[in-house]
Amino acid sequence: MDLAMVGLGRMGANMAERLVRNGHRVVGVDPSEEARARAADKGIEPAVSLAAAVDALPSPRIVWLMVPAGPPVDKLIAELEPLLAADDVIIDGGNSMYKDTLRRAAQSRTSRLHYVDVGTSGGVWGLAEGYSMMVGGETDVVESLRPLFEALAPAADKGWGHVGPSGAGHFTKMVHNGIEYGMMQAYAEGFAIMERKDFELDLHQIAEIWRYGSVVRSWLLDLTADALEKNPSLEGIAPYVSDSGEGRWTVDEAIELEVSAPVITLSLLERLRSREQDSYGDKLLSAMRNEFGGHEIKKR
Repeated sequence: MDLAMVGLGRMGANMAERLVRNGHRVVGVDPSEEARARAADKGIEPAVSLAAAVDALPSPRIVWLMVPAGPPVDKLIAELEPLLAADDVIIDGGNSMYKDTLRRAAQSRTSRLHYVDVGTSGGVWGLAEGYSMMVGGETDVVESLRPLFEALAPAADKGWGHVGPSGAGHFTKMVHNGIEYGMMQAYAEGFAIMERKDFELDLHQIAEIWRYGSVVRSWLLDLTADALEKNPSLEGIAPYVSDSGEGRWTVDEAIELEVSAPVITLSLLERLRSREQDSYGDKLLSAMRNEFGGHEIKKR
């Protein structure tokens, strides 16, 4: 199949390369000349503009977006709509908020375009291992795109599926990332407890033991073992944890649906806490303890 991949950052470029390796033709679009040159080395046909990419594709045209969520997606859609014709397909493979996807899908229908949302997991390992894809959209359109999903997945019949109508793919990926937050937090806390104990534990050894046969084995644990092997003391890594926004959206959705999700919620709050360089709240807690119990206040 022929398609345009818009956004040749690391993940977009890797996905395009995997498609090319599986016999698909990919026209790559990116504002960076360097990114286009790297893509060309991998067999991806570079295009300097959306118009050039669309012109290079046969009808019905398929345009896959791999750009940051939010306004960049809306901007690209606004630029694409005049270039596309009825029955062309826009695929959003980024981490868009599912409510935005519902709006964009409805907007696309008025232009007689098809909008498919693909919640994509796999990160930097997807090129070699394949991507997990949660696909939302019209059944017949998703089915027509099957060769692309089968090429990108770990296997043709594993790691991807049509999970529901427009928005369902991004909704499922949002919850996936919320679960990921909780799992990562649990691993981090467990290893922190072991690191503090005076048994002189080899944390990399323990991670390796747990990788096989243990009920807590997972790909996240595999990656943890790899990180501990490379840098056992985590030297040079600041205790600052970013979030992509999907954990926040998951917590918001849990509140809206009145579903108790304390682990995911607390894992998000811990990430926010990691960014506090000078915590006013902690200083006030210390002051309160001094007021009611005369407990010592540690000075800077």
